Amino acid sequence: MTTLQLDNIVKRYKSQTVLDHLSLDVKNGETLVLFGPSGAGKSVLLRLVAGVIEPDEGKVLIGGEDMTDVDAEHRGIGMAFQNFALFPHMDAFDNIASPLTAAHSTTDAIKDGVARVAKLLKIDHVLSHHPKALSNGQKQRTALARALVGSPPLLLLDDPLRNVDAKLRFEMRLELPRLLAAQGATVVYVTQDYKEAMALGDRIAVMAEGRIRQIGTPQEIYNTPADIEIARLFGDPTVNLLDVTPKAEADGVSVQLSDIRIPLPGIPATAAGKPAVLGLRPEILRFVDAATPGAIPVTVEAETPLNEKTVTLVLTVRKREILVSRPAGTPGPVSGPAHVAVDGSHAFLFDKETGLLIGRKDTNRGAKGEAA
Repeated sequence: MTTLQLDNIVKRYKSQTVLDHLSLDVKNGETLVLFGPSGAGKSVLLRLVAGVIEPDEGKVLIGGEDMTDVDAEHRGIGMAFQNFALFPHMDAFDNIASPLTAAHSTTDAIKDGVARVAKLLKIDHVLSHHPKALSNGQKQRTALARALVGSPPLLLLDDPLRNVDAKLRFEMRLELPRLLAAQGATVVYVTQDYKEAMALGDRIAVMAEGRIRQIGTPQEIYNTPADIEIARLFGDPTVNLLDVTPKAEADGVSVQLSDIRIPLPGIPATAAGKPAVLGLRPEILRFVDAATPGAIPVTVEAETPLNEKTVTLVLTVRKREILVSRPAGTPGPVSGPAHVAVDGSHAFLFDKETGLLIGRKDTNRGAKGEAA
């Protein structure tokens, strides 16, 4: 069952089109993350679903009913935004209770509801405090509790963790999925943090310039990015991108790195002979002995420890930079000559002109390649 359906939504501000014929379905009980850079239209889309603003074209359906012209207070939606938006004259209890109070719930129902979500979010000890006496993390949890307290069928969360400290943000990434699952709500969650998107989303919709460029599970987005920009957005350190011209032989399409042939299983023969960009995630590369089949010679330039991993900058024979990532504590060369194994079955190949991912096929043939 679909809880939220956006049908061909258009939103303009003067001559600028902020949402451009956007359509989207969110299933019942699903957490859908809207991810993308600033200015992509994520927050505008959320406010449009909430009823704060109206579309210029298209429809908003919630639970199968057309809500396009229905006022925000009658849509049955819970909302939490990055700026908290707490009532300064109310203590945390009354802030959280405000949706239940507006719905004329009984005193006991209000007390029970506030106590339940406050305990889940670990803010039951500050319910008597006003916003000015709360930390940013407590304010954020209070705003989230207010959104959750009425058990709304649809919950809109606009980058709610942006203003909290790193430790709390990490904790909430772990707690939120459990909390949202317990609520049974359908969630649309906005963030610019790819790790947050990967941790929280059942599916991720990647937005840019008012459109959805790709939608899929976190694994699908990471392992099969639709284009170069999406590949860049997901991953730390970022994906390696190398200009190549694929070559095809009897056994399939390949490229050359440091004068070594790298087969690309599944890449169609139509890609051969055309300018392309090879994408290599740093974590699919590994240091190996020179005798390892397919190992490419490199020169180690620098090594940087990054908490749970170590990132090494190497140069190919033609001085192209490649980042290699390995778990912290794993041995690896610090400088000088080395060899790196490249698994072409986990590489991306993008069209140089369009930036789009070149699809993989079972059968491949082709033409001639350029060395990196």
